[in-house]
Amino acid sequence: MKKIDIHTHILPEHLPKWADKFGYGGFVELQHTNSCSANMIIDGKLFRQIEQNCWNPLQRMADGDEHGIHIQVLSTIPVLFSYWTPPKDGLEIARYLNDHIATVCRKHPSRFIPLGTLPLQDPELAIVEMQRCMDTLGFAGFEIGSHINDWNLDAQELFPFYEAAEKMGAAIFVHPWDMVGKDKMPKYWLPWLVGMPAETSLAICSMMFGGVFEKFPGLRVAFAHGGGAFPGTYGRIQHGFKVRPDLIPLNPDHYLGKFWVDSLVHDTDMLDKIIALFGVDKVALGSDYPFPLGELSPGKLIEQSAYDADEKSWLNYRSAEAWLGL
Repeated sequence: MKKIDIHTHILPEHLPKWADKFGYGGFVELQHTNSCSANMIIDGKLFRQIEQNCWNPLQRMADGDEHGIHIQVLSTIPVLFSYWTPPKDGLEIARYLNDHIATVCRKHPSRFIPLGTLPLQDPELAIVEMQRCMDTLGFAGFEIGSHINDWNLDAQELFPFYEAAEKMGAAIFVHPWDMVGKDKMPKYWLPWLVGMPAETSLAICSMMFGGVFEKFPGLRVAFAHGGGAFPGTYGRIQHGFKVRPDLIPLNPDHYLGKFWVDSLVHDTDMLDKIIALFGVDKVALGSDYPFPLGELSPGKLIEQSAYDADEKSWLNYRSAEAWLGL
């Protein structure tokens, strides 16, 4: 059965020295330790160690063959969003990353589908780059953060972006970054274990209650990590609407099934939960390849489930195709 992995990350093998170019810090530098691995360094400190599968398309395809993944949807690593930079610098970074992803997908069009990144700290610039990516580079959509600096995803400043994305038919993949409360969680990898799920729930609730799905019904949005903490706390969210309709203006039940999530939940009971909550046609295989918090054998949770062939076809590729607009 065909399998499309909607949640995989890639970066170029070499990055410009943005700090030298722009005159300030905060950027990722790559220090290659050998031909197969590198360190991601931010302001002299180790951020993450990565292997060649993070940049080498041949290795990615070999890994895909091993796990039966026919197509990877490529998006940048969220630490490279660079929303905190001046907009003109953010645009230059986005164009560099987008051109790289476009080159990889152009060389291997049957194996990779591109999602771009955008300088959303300036929505007007973001729309210009979005148009270039859609019209010239042939992108399917864009990965965006769970918030844009101080803007949650219900910010009115972002509505022109949503309008343009809907008009262009661009799929949107929301990924957590810059995790809420990270300064209070310095130990135990808690920003990734606790902050990331909370970020995704924040993004979903912001878009629901902020009227984004209501105003832009044609916008195709998918959320990473099975919707994060949202499915597990949905009963509380729904109850909150019932008891405080003055604070929560829209019934969350109305929006279930109007957006997608990936299958990256690491647990069969939670996979059952998100399918029951969102619908099998709104859950798409996603692995977070090639990172350790991802599904180390992409698609295994779905493959080992008790769903029938029709349901698995939705999980493995049909939901992804609908979200991507293929």
